[in-house]
Parts: sequence; structure tokens; C-alpha cells
Amino acid sequence: MQKILTANNFEVIPLDEFTQVRFYTSVDPGSYVAPHWHDALEMVYLQQGHLRVCSAGAITELTPGRCILINSGTVHSTFCSQPNRAVVFQIPEAFLQHYIPEAALLEFSFADPARTPQEQAQAVEIKQILLKMQKINDERPEGGILEFNSLLFAVLLRLYQGFGHKLLPSEAAEHKGSLKRLRQVLDFVQKNYQRPISLDEIAAVAGFERKYFCRFFKRHMGETFLNYLNKFRLSKIYSDVLYSTESISAILEHHGFVNYKLFRRMFAEQFQTTPSDLRKSRQAQLSSSPPFAAAGAMS
Repeated sequence: MQKILTANNFEVIPLDEFTQVRFYTSVDPGSYVAPHWHDALEMVYLQQGHLRVCSAGAITELTPGRCILINSGTVHSTFCSQPNRAVVFQIPEAFLQHYIPEAALLEFSFADPARTPQEQAQAVEIKQILLKMQKINDERPEGGILEFNSLLFAVLLRLYQGFGHKLLPSEAAEHKGSLKRLRQVLDFVQKNYQRPISLDEIAAVAGFERKYFCRFFKRHMGETFLNYLNKFRLSKIYSDVLYSTESISAILEHHGFVNYKLFRRMFAEQFQTTPSDLRKSRQAQLSSSPPFAAAGAMS
């Protein structure tokens, strides 16, 4: 899925003028988005293709007809090796808090397939509503904004009643504080990833000593800092391999990946292919007709 990120890997959620949420049909020709988060609840309902989502340390392989929910503030990454099409629905925390006073303490345990028949029936209902919202978004009928908003709240009500549970205030406060420190770290990575970054340097950015920083980062991001840094570089390299004509060596140099042996190993582990084969596959894909067309977001 293609996303708009700020300098610190904090995702920008454009707010629709009439709905105050973001709802659109995503058509992604192929991408890798490194671990990031945003202050919004996110639902992705895959319609065509395949999408791998790594969220809260768990990997979900989305296939057509499946839906995933990612809680606000949850670190996640996405990868699709082939074109896919999905409904994407993002609800900012501020919107939730306006209608649900305890929203800052809420987490949603939505899963598809669900854990129980009752929850699965609710999940099916939510997906059916998302399809109705998509139809309105695409066709823009008279009175569509009113109908769209009524369906929006129907989804929220089902999520709140069927899948919501409260965190302890201390848990929520700790999580918010950790995200604040992580933003400083990821901002620094975004600005400096093309050069070497030592653990001592990045620990100082977070205001920690080196050992504590390593534990802190792994606990909240699910991996070591150096692994994250190289994955971030990989996300930039992957895009350039697909969409530029630069040589592979020039792309690596531009994005600061100096260890070619490590790069080859990580690229193969992450994408199950080589850079040259990926580029050939993309060129072959472009020579054929596109599998599906994009639909615009509601404005």
C-alpha cells in the first residue's frame, strides 16, 4: 500500500472536508512500506491481489475478501509484490475522541477470520458496510455524504460494541510517551539514513544510554535499530529498483547501503527475489495491460 509519510515515518492522514475521515480505494502497483504508525485507526479490506501486513509483531497474509484492523499508534509495515486493490479506511484519534470520550484508552480486537462465529458475523457485516461506502465514494450520488456518514457511524458502533476493550490509563500513557521518543528517532533516521548512524549517536537522540536504547527500541519496534535502519533503506531501494532506471549499485550508494553482501541477503529474505529479477518482472508487468483501474478518494 502506498502511504504519505512525514519526515519521521509518521503517516499523514488527509481529512476529508465533509467526513473528517480518510476513505479511498487503493490501487498499488507494488511497494514496501517500512515500519511506521499514525494517530488513526486503520482498516484495510483487500479486494484483489495480495498484501503482507506486519503489525504488532504478527504477520498477516491478506488475500481477497479479508480485512485487517490496525489500532492507532501500532507500528506496522506493508508489502505487496504484485498489484493489489483494497479499500482503506482511516479514522483519526481526534475524530474518535469527539464521539467516544474514552477513545484514548480503547483498543479494538477485530480479526478476519474472527475467533468466534458471533464475531465473524459482525466482521462480515462491517465488510458489507465498507463495500457500500466504497460504492458511494465511487458514484457520488445525491445525498451521498449523508449516507456515507451514516455508514461510517454504523462501522464505528459495531467496532465499539463488538471488538472494543479498554487499556489501563497507565498503559495508554506509557505507550504515548514511548511513541513520542520514537518519533524523534525515526525523524533522525529519515533525515540521515543515507549515511552511517551509530548506536551511540541514535541513543543520544532518544536521550538514552546505548544499552537501554537498544532494549527500548526492540521492545516497541519489534526489531533491533540496525535491522530497522536497513529495512528503511530497503524500502527506498525497492521503490527505486521498480520505478527508476538507475543501476543497482548507484541506488545502493544513494541510499547508504554499503554492505552489498548483507543487502543481497536482506533483499532476498524480504522480497524472495533479486533486484535484477524484480526489475525484469516490473518491466514485463508494464508491457501488459494493467489488471485493474484506480478509483479516486471522496472529496
